[in-house]
Amino acid sequence: MESEDTKKIQEMKTDLNLLLECLKYQMDNPFSQKEVLVTIHSICQQNSNAGVYFREIGGLMFIRNLAKSSEHSMVKEAALYTLGAVAEQNVFCQQTLCTSELFEDLTWFLSNNDSNTNLKRMSVYVILVLVSNNRTGQTLVRETGCITVLTQLFRTVLSKYELNLSDKNVFQSYQLWSSVCSTLCVCVNNPQNDENQMLCCSLFPYANDWLINCITPEVIRPVCSFIGLTLANNTFVQKYFISVGGLDVLSQVLVQLESDSHKTVSSAKLAVVVTKTVDACIADNPTFGVILSKYQIVSKLLTLLLHESLDSGEKFSIILTLGHCTEDCEENQYDLFKNNGLPLMIQALTESQSEELNKAATFVLHNCKKITEKLCLSLGEYSFDENEKQLEDINMKEKNLEEYWKKAKEILHRIEQLEREGNEEKIQREKYKDNVSSMNINIQNTLKHLHGDSIGRGPEAEDKDKSQSRKLPSCKSHGILTTACTNDHQMKTLLKSTNPVDACYRESGQNKTLYKANSSYSQNLQERTNFEKNSVSQSSDHVFKPPIPVVKNRKQELPVTDPFTLCSDIINKEVISFLATDSHSKMLKYRCSGCIAVGKSLNSRNFSKLLHSCPYQCDRHKVIVEAEDRYKSELRKSLICNKKILLTPRRRRQLSSESTTSGGIKKRRIRKNFTKEEVNYLFNGVKKMGNHWNLILWSFPFQQGRKAVDLAHKYHKLTKGSKHEAP
Repeated sequence: MESEDTKKIQEMKTDLNLLLECLKYQMDNPFSQKEVLVTIHSICQQNSNAGVYFREIGGLMFIRNLAKSSEHSMVKEAALYTLGAVAEQNVFCQQTLCTSELFEDLTWFLSNNDSNTNLKRMSVYVILVLVSNNRTGQTLVRETGCITVLTQLFRTVLSKYELNLSDKNVFQSYQLWSSVCSTLCVCVNNPQNDENQMLCCSLFPYANDWLINCITPEVIRPVCSFIGLTLANNTFVQKYFISVGGLDVLSQVLVQLESDSHKTVSSAKLAVVVTKTVDACIADNPTFGVILSKYQIVSKLLTLLLHESLDSGEKFSIILTLGHCTEDCEENQYDLFKNNGLPLMIQALTESQSEELNKAATFVLHNCKKITEKLCLSLGEYSFDENEKQLEDINMKEKNLEEYWKKAKEILHRIEQLEREGNEEKIQREKYKDNVSSMNINIQNTLKHLHGDSIGRGPEAEDKDKSQSRKLPSCKSHGILTTACTNDHQMKTLLKSTNPVDACYRESGQNKTLYKANSSYSQNLQERTNFEKNSVSQSSDHVFKPPIPVVKNRKQELPVTDPFTLCSDIINKEVISFLATDSHSKMLKYRCSGCIAVGKSLNSRNFSKLLHSCPYQCDRHKVIVEAEDRYKSELRKSLICNKKILLTPRRRRQLSSESTTSGGIKKRRIRKNFTKEEVNYLFNGVKKMGNHWNLILWSFPFQQGRKAVDLAHKYHKLTKGSKHEAP
């Protein structure tokens, strides 16, 4: 494969060398020279590396000199066309040809009366290629006076406003005029050049005449492109354009095109082009929107917005223009409100999936918020700053003004409701946090209080049992104790004296209190989950304020459940069955450390350690220990599996080792060689866009997995290789 590519490259080089020699030896035969130039052009178009090699062997300089010195017009046209095509294909060739000498030669071709229309077209084409995306070319076209000649051609090429493109001569003149418009566009923009914009603004009166006298796509598109790019981001040029009546002319053209848009789709498309130009005029000067109110441009734009043939990009341009029109002009705001513009903006905001279009609609709604509030206050109190008499005339003419008020109130109410919902979400979140914290404090205080009461009652219960046991005969102590346990009061006393920790969970009133606390806490958790879901759905409808961010990867909150509460039923059954048997002597014989250490100050930590350290556990405490161990093991498993929370250092090391062995190994990307098509894409992108690798990557269909760095490395390797291969 590599040998075939090398063979093709070698053949290409051989062909270019032979063609260059043939071009040199056919100076007396203009037809042969023209054919050779056309062949060179086709080879350079097929292979992007051909232009680089042709530049290295001196072919570009020879063709440039040939275009200057040849006496035959056809040779000059072919030479200029070949130079422009090679420079358009390769950025290095563009930089090589971008000299003041070539611009001076091109200026002479354009200003010479003996030059035919095709020669001038080829000269304009070369200027267009050299200036495009090249600040050096923009500077040279101004310093050599070439831009002055271009402006003169813009004025004089077409003498009549009625274009008969079926005529061959008129069609050639129109092509030259259109090429001049495109060349002037690249002279002032991309990159933006303020000095060239100042020079080109002298053409605005002529552009206005063309817009007024010839409303056709062939004229409106190039003229609007020239005006829009010349105005872009230049406040001085924008003011000058408005001073010569340019904005009035655009408004008149837009009104006429909007009225024709109901008949033809092309008129609607042209109206969008004019709308973009209007937006460029007022984007940096919102106060000039007052001029548009004289022609009721806002109502025309709203009608144009409802046209079925427009796509989302064109609708975005219209809505953005509406935003700039209503930004600092109450007349346009009132016009938007009067023509049901606010419901259209809300509809666009809710139905469209385009982020840019949603931002533009929000911009319009925000601009009209103040005028909506004024209309909702009172008819008598509302007045424009400078047009109170005009408002009174409007109120007299319109009979259904109350309907507009109602719509204004509804829209304002909806806007305020959306803002109020956002504020209520924040307040509810803060209240919920306070409720949860207070609930936790109440649960802890209740448990402490119950535990303290049970410890305080312990010695009294022991004294009662001792006093009762002294009164009974020793030989009948077992049977009397069993009979006495049938009494509820004695049962509670015995449970308290046996285990104070267990006793605090046996009282019926205390069990109810703890159950209510736990149930209310779990209920609050459920309400919090529902509230967060509702807040996410409500935040999507928010208009003027950004939605409250939803916290991702929120830790799953487990309900607070005490291990003793989980096994309360088991403990009850075990204790009752234990007391109901006739083995009380056996219980006294195998009393564990938990039964003996009743008078000590116990808590959840030292009591659990005390039970685990005891080698002989009674049945009751054995059940408690098993339930506690079971609960801790299940809790540990759930936490480790779900949240990867590490409870012990040993487990942490195991998990870290597993993660590094399983998912920590980084895989290298599979290497994919560049195909011939990709290499062509790469050179075409560099020629058109320069060293903007991301832009090139997005503009051409490269293989999946390609990155901007890959394109840069490949391009540098190719260019270095071509330099080393040169003889």
